[in-house]
Amino acid sequence: MSTTTNTTVQIHRVYIKATPEAIWEAITSPEWSKKYGYQAPVEYDLRPGGAIKGYASPEMMEHPGTPEVILEGEVIECDPPRRLVQTWNPLWIDEPATRLTYEIEEGPNGVCSLTLTHDVTNAPQTADQVAGKLENAGGGWVQVLSDLKTLLETGKSLYS
Repeated sequence: MSTTTNTTVQIHRVYIKATPEAIWEAITSPEWSKKYGYQAPVEYDLRPGGAIKGYASPEMMEHPGTPEVILEGEVIECDPPRRLVQTWNPLWIDEPATRLTYEIEEGPNGVCSLTLTHDVTNAPQTADQVAGKLENAGGGWVQVLSDLKTLLETGKSLYS
């Protein structure tokens, strides 16, 4: 039985002891993106209209039929290292692209807040995926952001 969430906008916030620049680099750099979360590299053309491509990790490629590119998107707004707005289209789900916003705010004592807002309107499968509700599909944004925080603060992934 499949259930879907009624939430059309998911907001996740994590506090990270790191600079805005370090957080930005971890989100937008393929070298960093393959060190946490689903450990899959993402490439950004960081200008409005620029392409975004997410690639399958080596573990994902072990499953027959997995394409090399698993995620596509487009940069809508880019203000490094504070705000990135993009479309987000996982190619394994047959739904319209959704809108993803990263906002980084510097706080006291070297701690920044990273707020991820994912508008999943008209995309119930995507909503369940990123909420971590699908069996054998990982922990969604909560897992990814927890791992990002751990990596930036300790130098190690939760899974290394």
